[in-house]
Amino acid sequence: MSEEREEQNTRLAETVSDLLQGGTVPEARRMLNALHPAEIADLLESFPVAERKLLWELVDEENGGEVLLEVNDEVRSGLIQEMDDEELLAATSGMDMDDLADFMQDLPKTLTGEILRSMDNQNRQRLEAVLAYPEDSAGGLMNTDTVTVRPDVSLDVVLRYLRMRGEMPELTDHLFVVSRFDHFLGILRVSDLLTKDPAGRVEELVDTEAVAIAADTPARSVAKMFEDRDLISAPVLDHRGRLIGRITVDDVVDVIREEAERSILNMAGLGEEEDLFAPIWSSTRRRALWLGINLLTALLAAYVIGLFEATIEQIVALAVLMPVVASMGGIAGTQTLTLVIRALALGQVASRNTRALLFKELGIGILNGLLWAGILAGIAILWFGQPAIGVIIAAAMVINLGVAALSGVGVPLVLKRLGIDPALAGGVVLTTVTDVIGFMAFLGLATVFLI
Repeated sequence: MSEEREEQNTRLAETVSDLLQGGTVPEARRMLNALHPAEIADLLESFPVAERKLLWELVDEENGGEVLLEVNDEVRSGLIQEMDDEELLAATSGMDMDDLADFMQDLPKTLTGEILRSMDNQNRQRLEAVLAYPEDSAGGLMNTDTVTVRPDVSLDVVLRYLRMRGEMPELTDHLFVVSRFDHFLGILRVSDLLTKDPAGRVEELVDTEAVAIAADTPARSVAKMFEDRDLISAPVLDHRGRLIGRITVDDVVDVIREEAERSILNMAGLGEEEDLFAPIWSSTRRRALWLGINLLTALLAAYVIGLFEATIEQIVALAVLMPVVASMGGIAGTQTLTLVIRALALGQVASRNTRALLFKELGIGILNGLLWAGILAGIAILWFGQPAIGVIIAAAMVINLGVAALSGVGVPLVLKRLGIDPALAGGVVLTTVTDVIGFMAFLGLATVFLI
């Protein structure tokens, strides 16, 4: 299904590009605005900056705000710079409070003040409630469009109240039951509201065990809660237990996607919101730091090799075989590192099970080391006709795969304790360790037993 969508997006981008180049702007506009805002955002991100600006001018004003919410931060910033204040104000109309709070982070301060002044007192208070919390917390994710009822009213009264409202917020699967001071008491499921006796009272059907989320809960924990409990929506409470908003599954899907993208890009030292067609200089500057760090680690590995220069000069076969040991250690360590980083993200690793995980991965490393050491030793003996070299490279392989397993578990745990994202720095540290240990073990053993 995803492959079909990718193919469809590629064809669509090519069609729109052909229409623009052919001067058929009205047809391109019609085709563009017939798409869902998320699809328009995908198209914008796939075009170079100059064509993107032209394409953005074709997007209808009524779609502009939703499209801006769907593109990544860097692309959004670039598009906002091309818009005047009136266009930006129009884009904010109709946005949900949680989306508006995110969007306002990218707007000039003068304009945010104007947006706040243009709101009625109730909406201003709602927006300020969302802005009071960090973006990556439950409070920052929540929307304030809650439907609340009291426990001492009948279901018939609730139904009449909903009819008077005329509409319900999207993804409403239950109503929130609160006290007269807005303290959260539980939920009333819409299914119960529609199927039970209208004369019954809310307090008879309220679920007091329903999941409620504290406003300062990290977004990652919120996503895990939704995933584990198959939630569609959940109430958000302040530190006094008062209902201040709700989180819906569509917001959680965005969190999960962003976390996945962040992990993948961080492993390469890239920003999570980097524009594919960002200016060359800014992209070069961002990537240069990571390349510099890698250069330092490579020089460290080269220094270790230099320590055994005399050994390598006497036995040329060592120069041929030593990258194999380092490479195998790097791959084995990366497998463990990836597994542990994922487990950390899911909250599956703690002090109670670290020792068990360490011994398990060490066992895997040693067994794989013995397996491939035997194979590599045989290849080395057949290749160079020296059994001693085969034995030494086999021993080095076992040592390095064991160290790789230990590093794959230990490095992310240490980095997390230091407050460093393991996905960002773990790969570089691990590769350095496996390269240095691999070269040192192989060349060190060769120096001791062959020279």
